[in-house]
Amino acid sequence: MSDTTYDLIVIGGGPGGYAAAIRAGQLGKKAACVEMERAGGTCLNWGCIPSKALLKSAELMADLKKAETFGITVGSVTHDFAKVIERSRGVADQMAKGIEFLFKKNKVDYIVAKATVAEVGKVELIEGDRKGDVLKSENILIATGCRAKQLPFLPVDGKRVMTSREALVMKEQPKSVAIIGSGAIGVEFAYFLNAFGTKVTILEVMPQLVPVEDEEVAKVLERAFKKQKIKSELGIEIKSAGVSDECVSIEYLKKGKTINLDVDVVIQAVGVAANLEGTVADSLELKTDRGFLVVDDRYETNVEGIYAAGDIIGPPTLAHVATFEAIQAVNGMFGVSQPRRVKNFPGCTYCQPQIASTGMTEKQVVESGIEFKIGKFPFAASGKAVASNAPDGFVKLISDASTGEILGAHIIGNDATELITEYCLAMEMEGTIDEIHNTIHAHPTLSEALAEAAAATHNEAIHI
Repeated sequence: MSDTTYDLIVIGGGPGGYAAAIRAGQLGKKAACVEMERAGGTCLNWGCIPSKALLKSAELMADLKKAETFGITVGSVTHDFAKVIERSRGVADQMAKGIEFLFKKNKVDYIVAKATVAEVGKVELIEGDRKGDVLKSENILIATGCRAKQLPFLPVDGKRVMTSREALVMKEQPKSVAIIGSGAIGVEFAYFLNAFGTKVTILEVMPQLVPVEDEEVAKVLERAFKKQKIKSELGIEIKSAGVSDECVSIEYLKKGKTINLDVDVVIQAVGVAANLEGTVADSLELKTDRGFLVVDDRYETNVEGIYAAGDIIGPPTLAHVATFEAIQAVNGMFGVSQPRRVKNFPGCTYCQPQIASTGMTEKQVVESGIEFKIGKFPFAASGKAVASNAPDGFVKLISDASTGEILGAHIIGNDATELITEYCLAMEMEGTIDEIHNTIHAHPTLSEALAEAAAATHNEAIHI
């Protein structure tokens, strides 16, 4: 096995890497997937999946505390934080085994090792049981993803200072936490820890929570977090931070005022960086931009035969985008279809209330100069939302004023992440707000709000 030839070698076993290898297997190609840790990569083992398991526990805890609202008496509610963490690890383990099964089903060679592209057509295993083995292929796909960025003045120690990876396996629940950064990871950890009684402070340099989202959405989330007793410190500048045996001390500026904060733990959620170090020999000179690999419309790098997909080629760094890109790359390299680059995609944040969006924000549309219309529908006017005790939030639909083409959609509220796909499909099919409006939506459902928002564009919404 020291010198094996494949139709495709994939480096990285995350949502992009394993999807690419499996797709190649479906096409009858001899494929190998080399992953340095475990099938599923960061998303399945250290991100999307275990974090959603934690958030489900948090949602249940929050619901139990509100049981009286539904006429149900449950008495005192307690929790075992270690078991909450343990369950999330069990979910991740189960899903990883599922990927390993799919490799076998599609005759993909799954190799646990660290690999480097030594030269065109050759991948060398540089760590693991098969260290020194060389794999050959005319097609190599790099899907090594990203790693969490770390603040240089606050080194991660896994005890007092963490990234999301360390936070996912924390052994004890902190009494207080400062979360630096309010993107999806930051606000999800804020919601999770707060639901179990940790005192949470979010520190964000930008003037709004979830900075990539629509401003109106961010304001609703800020109000919801305030109601949940999560403190959001926005537009701040961190001046210093120090770690002692007892706590982490942070000094920051807000509106010119110096504020000191002592917390048990800090979680850094300040973005990601390309995970490329050691993956490619220097002699190959692959073109990069801000550390991310540059690819063409076929996902091929500047070196023939070496492709890349997923987070390693830059934003949007989302698991579902990585899967799409990887499958497109494989279909293209084996002549199945012309590859497509990502255009429309959903962005989802799983705190409560949930956030989901696609397309442009209102600010971006204004800056583009396109004449537009907005239709909004509040969940407070949705019978299903009120019956579910989830009236917070709204659906906001932005469309071209002349054509009705959907330019952007923004949802904050219960199950927003499940609802957004209808708008994504409409945009993919170049549908209009009228087609959404004229599609019969079941009653009572949360999805009715999607049609009502479209109707509201013409002032035709019935329930507002």
